[in-house]
Amino acid sequence: MTTKPKFGVGWGSPEEETSTTAAELAAAEASSTEKTAAAIEARVSAAVDEAVEAVRPGLDKIPDPVEPAGEGELTAEELERLELCNQGIDLHKTAWFMAGKALDTVATGRLFRQTPHKLDPDRFYATIEEWAEAEKGISVSKCNQWRAAWPIGEVLMARGYDANPGQVRELVPVKNAYGLNAAVAVYVLVANVEGPDKVTAARLRETIKLMPGDLQLDDDEDPEALAKTIKGVLLGELPPSGVPAIPPAVKRAVDARAIRLADELNRGRIPRSEVQLHLLQAFADEEDPTVFNAVLDRLRAAEKAQKKRRP
Repeated sequence: MTTKPKFGVGWGSPEEETSTTAAELAAAEASSTEKTAAAIEARVSAAVDEAVEAVRPGLDKIPDPVEPAGEGELTAEELERLELCNQGIDLHKTAWFMAGKALDTVATGRLFRQTPHKLDPDRFYATIEEWAEAEKGISVSKCNQWRAAWPIGEVLMARGYDANPGQVRELVPVKNAYGLNAAVAVYVLVANVEGPDKVTAARLRETIKLMPGDLQLDDDEDPEALAKTIKGVLLGELPPSGVPAIPPAVKRAVDARAIRLADELNRGRIPRSEVQLHLLQAFADEEDPTVFNAVLDRLRAAEKAQKKRRP
């Protein structure tokens, strides 16, 4: 009985035997590589599934209510149960902001426009409010409130603050009146004065009540700078209103004109502050009332337009 040599090496020509052996070696190596890759992929997939399951939110992750183990110190099991409960409660904050952002995304893109109305399938939803109420059970007030609040929560969380929904709700009127950075600035101010762990909805509400009605804030400024401005006003160190905040469209127009001005003078970029200084000097020039008269005409036109808008 003749045994076939390993890898098929027989009594053929040397060229044929070499070719056959090389092919079988390559096939064996490829098979081994595939098995190794498959094993690695399986281990990675299992690890990913385990990690996803560990962070997955859900009621099954929260321990069932039970009576205390005793009257003294918490047991190791109770400490673990407390930690899991803390995680569940903290998740509420993030979920609240996530829901607001999701509602805002659906509203802005009108992503509800091809969804048949649950109570009237012959038509599609017309507004985010009726979509949220019918499809998700979210009231109109909550829908609007969450949409207005989530940007504040997102910025505060990104800056490392442990803000909760109740605190953020107090800041929404500031955002509506002055802008997002101003709303964040109020939180930063209270955190700096009271301490980051001492911020409460009540303290924020009290601070906002102290802000004068004629306060002028430039929302283009960083929240830290705005917080200092608000603090200065509240302490009486700064006037509540100075030069009104310049709208972004006006700033862009001024910058564009400043470029043309620099071209006329054959200079580099001229800062906006330099333009403002020369404008103020020209306005105050008693010998040349050109700028003064131009401002006077604009103010008269603005007052006339305002009177027409009044009912």
